[in-house]
Amino acid sequence: MLEFLRSYHFVYNVLIVVFSTAITLLCIPSILHVARARHLYDDVGHFRKQHDHGIPRLGGVAIFVSFTITALLFSIIDKSLPLSFLLTACIILFAMGLKDDLSGVNSSTKFLIQFVVAAILVIPGNIRITSMYGIFNISTLPYIPSVILSVLGIMLIINAFNLIDGIDGLAATTGIIVNSAFAALFIYMEQYELAAISLAMVGAIAGFLRYNITPAKIFMGDTGALLIGLLSAVMAIKFMELSKVSAGKLPFTFTAPALTIAILIGPVFDTLRVFTLRILKGKSPFEADRNHIHHRILQLGLTHLQTTMILAGINIVSIVVVLTLTEVSNSLLIVLILLLSVFFNWMITFFIRSKERENLALRNLFV
Repeated sequence: MLEFLRSYHFVYNVLIVVFSTAITLLCIPSILHVARARHLYDDVGHFRKQHDHGIPRLGGVAIFVSFTITALLFSIIDKSLPLSFLLTACIILFAMGLKDDLSGVNSSTKFLIQFVVAAILVIPGNIRITSMYGIFNISTLPYIPSVILSVLGIMLIINAFNLIDGIDGLAATTGIIVNSAFAALFIYMEQYELAAISLAMVGAIAGFLRYNITPAKIFMGDTGALLIGLLSAVMAIKFMELSKVSAGKLPFTFTAPALTIAILIGPVFDTLRVFTLRILKGKSPFEADRNHIHHRILQLGLTHLQTTMILAGINIVSIVVVLTLTEVSNSLLIVLILLLSVFFNWMITFFIRSKERENLALRNLFV
């Protein structure tokens, strides 16, 4: 009986990915046709753009349509996830992202909408972090600090995915890694509804990635990046909360916070890094620049695809490190993951300096 159930869930999960991938693949050619007919192209004149010709930014529409249809058709409705609140938040964020991709939205409006979306998920949806697992000697969080931390965490992850959407394939590949990791963990925890939601997003992104790998024919735009960030944030919180309940039953549940950070380390570390550097320089943390990690790797002469594969590899290595060191405390694991990220960024700095000076010297590590 157990083997039958396992085979049933395997087929079910494969169907979800195949179905959502197929919908995206069917949607994008039509979106490309409309974009060309209506001249809905990316702003190639902007200093941060990596392309010299107009490319549509409406790939997020296909991702949204595919994810929503698949989630409604295949998800098992139960109390593990308030799907109505999740889809409400997705629709609101989709509407704002679409307007931003078509005509622009000012930053204050963006953050207000993101705050509203996060509040919907956290307060009526009750999707929130309730435990710190002993980090900073804090275990259970009172309601108000729990709400504040959860809202800020969701907003951080939403913006983090939006900020890494700067080169072909990076945000999509990261989204696939993140949601595949959470899906695998949920399946192992027998949380099949949550796994179905994650896999619906994996398939939706996979279909889009077919058209986004260099040379990109379409971008996901804010519509897609914000949606992927939103779902990744929700899955991260649900994984941490379920691990608290399952503590002791599965080996990785003790290190759930560290594992969550490892899964999200790519976009989160890059966002925290650029925000910190901008503030130290006396600039607004939201002022656009070309100092993201993917921009810096491109300075070394690597292609978009090579840069995406390197960053994807670092992400996967971080996840494997935490899964391997399940006996180490969360605090030490988090420090270790952050140090690995800092070291990786330091190496990029070293190679950039060496390239500029045409001299591979040790002093390039420091000045």
